[in-house]
Amino acid sequence: MSGTEILRNDHRQIRRLEKIVIKCYVKLYESKDIPFSDIEIIVLIISEFLDAVHYAREEDQYFPCVATYDSLKQEIRVFMIEHEFGRRIASNISKYLQKWKSGEDQREPVARFLKAYAVYLDEHLTKEDKFFDIAENQVLSQDEEKMMYEEFRAVTAVVTKFDEMIKSIDYLETTPWMKD
Repeated sequence: MSGTEILRNDHRQIRRLEKIVIKCYVKLYESKDIPFSDIEIIVLIISEFLDAVHYAREEDQYFPCVATYDSLKQEIRVFMIEHEFGRRIASNISKYLQKWKSGEDQREPVARFLKAYAVYLDEHLTKEDKFFDIAENQVLSQDEEKMMYEEFRAVTAVVTKFDEMIKSIDYLETTPWMKD
């Protein structure tokens, strides 16, 4: 397995989250109730996995390794900006969810920012998948791929967060509002 394959696997799991986010905002727009605790799990996955693990893998290791070859720098710059955009959307989901939990009717802003996040994920992941193809086939050596794989797998806390994220996604996929 390679570093790129780990990131692709992350994307497969993030696509599962994307489906959950879509179902959640659609239900909210239909005035259906979604437990706050389930929306909080979505926000937790976004902050604990997407931001703290997946983006960190890309920003701290993968992108710098690709950039050392003076290639794909513009694409990397765009991805870094998009990551920050995703963080801001996630922050707004959390902010409006907290207001909603405290009694304000914030269903619409929560739904709106969840929808914005789903759109962001789809566009961002599609572009990154194409980037991975180029980086893997034209830029990175097999040794670099193996080295990144070993580095990604060596961080036990990251592996634990990944396993927790999978369990959380599994849980969310089985909730009554997801099955409805």
